[in-house]
Amino acid sequence: MKINKIKKITHLLSFSLITLFLLTSCNALKYKKADAKDYPINDADKRAKNMEEGRRITFGNLGNSRSGTFDFATSNELWRATIDVLEFVPLINADYGGGIIITDWYSENENTNEAIKISVQFLSSEVRSDAVKVSIYNKKCIKVENCKVLKVSTELNSEIKLAILKKAAFLKKNSTIKKK
Repeated sequence: MKINKIKKITHLLSFSLITLFLLTSCNALKYKKADAKDYPINDADKRAKNMEEGRRITFGNLGNSRSGTFDFATSNELWRATIDVLEFVPLINADYGGGIIITDWYSENENTNEAIKISVQFLSSEVRSDAVKVSIYNKKCIKVENCKVLKVSTELNSEIKLAILKKAAFLKKNSTIKKK
């Protein structure tokens, strides 16, 4: 009889210790004081607050974004400026998500033996001198089958970069004036 009471007490103690451990590990015993003004009552306001804080339902990578930061090509001054500056040459790849614009091979005159390709990589969406990287590739061909492609560093790199930055600064200035 006495052994049964001891077993019951030990079972009760172990159960209460396990329950206490589970509750404290789940933060169930921690009470966070909340103010009613911090939590919206309206459903639309609740959804907006949750989206603002990055709390939303996701299904894998479907609809995955950079936690509410949306920079579209039409609102990015560097992107628009680069498209404007490189309008003289056809584009082969313009990937806003990857942050790169690549032109097709371009030759100023009808010389098919020499052409250049321009690649513009965006390192930031801010209008700064280190936000854009311009690379130029030169293709020289002796025959159609015998071509040599080299990455070159000439004044044209800095001229294109400077033209992009000037145009982007102009676009940014105009957009802030329009907002006011």
